[in-house]
Amino acid sequence: MNVTLTIVCLGTAAFLLWVLAGLLKDLRSRVPHKIKAYLAVVRPTPKRGEMVEMPLRTPQAVAKPRSSRGERIALAMLACAGLAIPLHAQQTSSASSAAPAATEAGASNQQVPEEVLQELDAMRKRIDQLEAQLKQRNAEQPPTAVVHAVAPSPAVITPAAPAVNPAPASTAVTEAAAPPSKERPDPFSFADWTWLNGNPRIKDVPLDTKFFTPEIRADVDYVYDFNHPQDDTIGGSSEIFRAQEFQLTQLGAGGDFHYDNVQARLMTQFGMYSATTPRNDASPARGNWDLDTAYRYVSEAYGGYHLNVMDGINIQAGIFMSYVGLFSYYNFDNWAYQPSYVSSNTPWFFNGMRVQIFPNEHLKIEPWLINGWQSYGRFNHRLGVGGQILWRPNAWISVLGNQYALGADDLGVPGRIRYHTDDSIHPPSSAKRRCLSPGMPAANTEAIPSLGLL
Repeated sequence: MNVTLTIVCLGTAAFLLWVLAGLLKDLRSRVPHKIKAYLAVVRPTPKRGEMVEMPLRTPQAVAKPRSSRGERIALAMLACAGLAIPLHAQQTSSASSAAPAATEAGASNQQVPEEVLQELDAMRKRIDQLEAQLKQRNAEQPPTAVVHAVAPSPAVITPAAPAVNPAPASTAVTEAAAPPSKERPDPFSFADWTWLNGNPRIKDVPLDTKFFTPEIRADVDYVYDFNHPQDDTIGGSSEIFRAQEFQLTQLGAGGDFHYDNVQARLMTQFGMYSATTPRNDASPARGNWDLDTAYRYVSEAYGGYHLNVMDGINIQAGIFMSYVGLFSYYNFDNWAYQPSYVSSNTPWFFNGMRVQIFPNEHLKIEPWLINGWQSYGRFNHRLGVGGQILWRPNAWISVLGNQYALGADDLGVPGRIRYHTDDSIHPPSSAKRRCLSPGMPAANTEAIPSLGLL
C-alpha cells in the first residue's frame, strides 16, 4: 500500500511540473499590446477641438488565451490528486491514532480519584456500625418495626467532571410493623378436658372445614341380664332396654354448621333412642300435633348467632343438651356405659332458648328459658328457667353448677313447682396433676373422684 502511494505521488508531482513548464512557455510567447487612440466625441454642449483619450484593445488583446482543452483537464486532475492525497493521509493518521486514544480514554475512565475511594470506604464502615447497633437494639427490645436495608447504588464517576458527589451509600426504609392479631382463644381451650366424664374423647376431626364440622355416632350394644326377663325387656333405665340381644341404641349423623357468626347444630337419633326418649315425655299428651312424633328422630337441633363481645356470647334456640347430671346422653362420652340411677332421672335435653356468656376463657355463665324438665312442650301454663355456671381456673379442676326453678312439670298439677340444683367439683388426684398441665393430653387416666350434690 505504501509503495503504491509513493508511485502515485511521484507521478502526480512529475505531471504537475510538466504542466507548470507548459504554462510558463505559453506566458512568455504572449506580448501585451496597448494602443492609444484619440477620437472626437459629440456631447450636448459640444466643445469643438476637445480630444478624449480612450484605451482600446486590439483583436490580439481581446482574443481568448490560447489554453487548450487538454490543459484544463490536466489542471482539474491535478487539483483532484492534490485533494485525494491529504484526505487519504488524514484517514490513515486517524486510523493509526484511534487505538492509542481509546486506550487513553479507557485508562482515564478506570482511574478513580483516591479521595472518592476513601469516602466510599468510610461510608461502608458507617453502614456496618449502624447495622451492628440495630442488631443490638433488636436483641434488647421486642421488635416493633421491620427495617429493610437498600443495597448501595454504584456511583458513576466521569473523569471530565470537576467534582464527584456520590449518592448516599444506603437508605434505611422503616415500615411500621403490622399489629399482631388479637384473636381470642376459644373458651376452655387452654387445656385438654377429655379426661372429664361426660366429655367426648375426640381430639381431631379430619373432615373439618371452614363451614361444617361433621359428626357421626353409632351406639350398638349387647346386654346380658342375670334376671333373665322372659320377654327380654329391661325397665328402669334410660340407656339399656333389651336383654340377651344386639340392639342399635343410637345412630346419629350431623354436625356443627358455622359461617362467620352464624351457628347451627344437628344430630339425629335413629334406633332405640327414637322410641324410648319420646316415651319418657308426657307433655305431648297436652294439645295436638303429636310433638313426640315431630321430634322423635332429633336429639339436637338448634341455631344461633355469635357476638364478638368479651370472649364471646352465643344466643341459641332449639333442642340442646341439658348438662344436668354427671353423665352424657351419648354413652360413648361416659366412663361407664350405663349412667348412674340419679343421672338417668335427670333431663337429657331441653327445648327452649339459652345464652352462653364467656367473660373470659375460664368462665361460662349460661341462663336458660325452656319449656320444661326434658319435655318437648309445656306441662301446664308456665315455662321453666335455669342456668349453668362453669368455672375452670386451671387444667386440673372443674367447678360446675346447674340450677333449675319455677318449673310446673307435673301434667295436670299446675301448683307443683320444681326446684333443682346439681353442683359438682372435679379434682384429679395429685399423682395425675403433673400430667394434666395445659396443652398436654390426658388419655388413659385413672378414675377421678367427683363430689356432687343432687
